[in-house]
Amino acid sequence: MSAKIIDGKAIAQEIRENIKREVQELKEKYNIVPGLVTILVGEDPASISYVKGKQKVSQSLGFYSIEEKLPENVSENELLKLIEKYNKDPKIHGILVQLPLPKHINERKIINAIDPKKDVDGFHPINVGKMVMGEPCFLPCTPYGILVLLEKIGCPVEGAEVVVLGRSNIVGKPIANLLMQKRKFIGNATVTVCHTGTRDIVFHTKRADILIVAIGKPKFITADMIKEGAVVIDVGINRIGITPEGKAILCGDVDFENVKQKAGAITPVPGGVGPMTVTMLMKNTLESAKMWNGLPNEIE
Repeated sequence: MSAKIIDGKAIAQEIRENIKREVQELKEKYNIVPGLVTILVGEDPASISYVKGKQKVSQSLGFYSIEEKLPENVSENELLKLIEKYNKDPKIHGILVQLPLPKHINERKIINAIDPKKDVDGFHPINVGKMVMGEPCFLPCTPYGILVLLEKIGCPVEGAEVVVLGRSNIVGKPIANLLMQKRKFIGNATVTVCHTGTRDIVFHTKRADILIVAIGKPKFITADMIKEGAVVIDVGINRIGITPEGKAILCGDVDFENVKQKAGAITPVPGGVGPMTVTMLMKNTLESAKMWNGLPNEIE
């Protein structure tokens, strides 16, 4: 048996086409343009690449986009002032500060400074609290993308055994919370979270109907660690080499070539969860623009 490959790129493109159509309608009917600002501090190659990708997508969808590039040695106070500027800017509906930040800047302080109603990354404590309580809010983009992937492939989540590897605030904790919430289809799962303190990870992974892996270890999950027919969602993006042309060679946290022979469905890396993360950021920004202009939206 060979697993169904979950084409996140194609699913993301479908959603982006819908967003683009909505953006055009907002412009024509209400003269509203969703606005997104990305703030990049320093010259980290991965962060530069991520921000460049987000800017490219936002512009292709017709957003009003601003890219702020700050030097590595920018002060925390200067960064806070810039965030406050965009908190007050009516043309901006989403503020994204690319993480990680330099060590001299307190990331939590920066995230907390963003207006929760412009926190399209879904990291502000107010949005996190609403998410945990099951209230409408900006969902963190990677978990949001995973939910949509599971829904699009018709994966039965209700009553399923879900195992999440990793307990980060960005992926592990929020996706575990969302999947266990009391709602039909994409919810009502029984969720186990594994981490560095878990004694026997294989015991848990082998009983998972749905396995979500976000631990940052290249090809960590092998075929003998999963149940036959399991749905495997690989969130990992690991750079394991460079091509002669200078392009990064990427792999996930799952040994894709071997695991796909046993899984029922699996996301590739690249082309799985990654495109969905950027797409859900754009979806959040669109909904924020509608919210700020008093139109029906999914946030309030």
